[in-house]
Amino acid sequence: MYNYEIIKVIITKRERKRGVFMIKVGIVGATGYAGAELVRLLLQRDDVKIVGFGSKSFAGESYSKVFRIMYKYADDICENDNVSELSKKADIIFTATPQGFLAENINDEVLADSKVIDLSADFRIKDVDVYEKWYKLEHKSKNLIKEAVYGLPELYREDIKKARLIANPGCYPTCSILSLYPLLKHKLIDENSIIIDAKSGTSGAGRSAKVDNLFCEVNENMKAYGIGSHRHTPEIEAQLSKAAGEDIVISFTPHLVPIMRGILVTAYASFKEDIDWEDVNNVYEKEYGKEKFIRLLRKNENAEPRFVRGSNLVDIAYVIDKRTKRIIITAAIDNLIKGAAGQAIQNMNLMFGLEEECGLKNLPISI
Repeated sequence: MYNYEIIKVIITKRERKRGVFMIKVGIVGATGYAGAELVRLLLQRDDVKIVGFGSKSFAGESYSKVFRIMYKYADDICENDNVSELSKKADIIFTATPQGFLAENINDEVLADSKVIDLSADFRIKDVDVYEKWYKLEHKSKNLIKEAVYGLPELYREDIKKARLIANPGCYPTCSILSLYPLLKHKLIDENSIIIDAKSGTSGAGRSAKVDNLFCEVNENMKAYGIGSHRHTPEIEAQLSKAAGEDIVISFTPHLVPIMRGILVTAYASFKEDIDWEDVNNVYEKEYGKEKFIRLLRKNENAEPRFVRGSNLVDIAYVIDKRTKRIIITAAIDNLIKGAAGQAIQNMNLMFGLEEECGLKNLPISI
């Protein structure tokens, strides 16, 4: 018996080396910030061809008119957000759309023609009642929830390789889950003591015009929002519960800060027994030591968004506070790269049997 999946991967790699194999990509929601980053990153690859720029807001307009930085690189005309039509010509579709869109527009016929990576929350939460409660939407594709794979490669790499539908994690959840996962898996912290304080740049709120995101509202100011009710809470809890092997309830408070991009998570938890920095570092090294996109910082260093800006990296640091018997973790990502487009491409690479870091080797922007 032949393993046709292995044969397919071997052929794909050979074709790619010869410059023959080309992944045809469709992007729905291409004119949002996450969609624009997908376009920017994918245009730099010689094994990818973007065959559809979906944008309900700018249908009929040149993509480079919407984003002038794309002039001479992506002058294609934007199309309506039609997932079904796009699936006929694309090997994979990225949907960088509001919650509810993909669930209403996906079906088995689409998935028979094209793989799909969804950057919304439609398939991140397995409990449909929880999704509908927090997002206040009726889920239109309940039959596909079980099949969807949560696209956090550092935790679910092997499942992602075999998937046809990926739920790309949220930006806050990506940073929060990766910062706490090793501690819960190895039972080092009190599961009922977790507090996550997170801060995000304004691009996390999307590109649509909102008074709260105007320059005069955001500049020289910081504010907490969604206190006790932010929609990323159940997504974080679900993944941390898997790590702990029991139900986890957290306190999660996000803040909007006057920067364009970046997330900083500061997470607090009480440790169960007396531990040292070296004990904690050994646990993180065991889980993440071989990960290409996770940097475990040196002792007495803290994570900062500016040191990961423009990259697919996650910086994680930890401090042991012996006085309060708590551990404080800081973690930073670029919300538009590892928190959205970069992670989506990381998932695509795995789905097509490519090197995971292909097209994602950008170093952080220094200034």
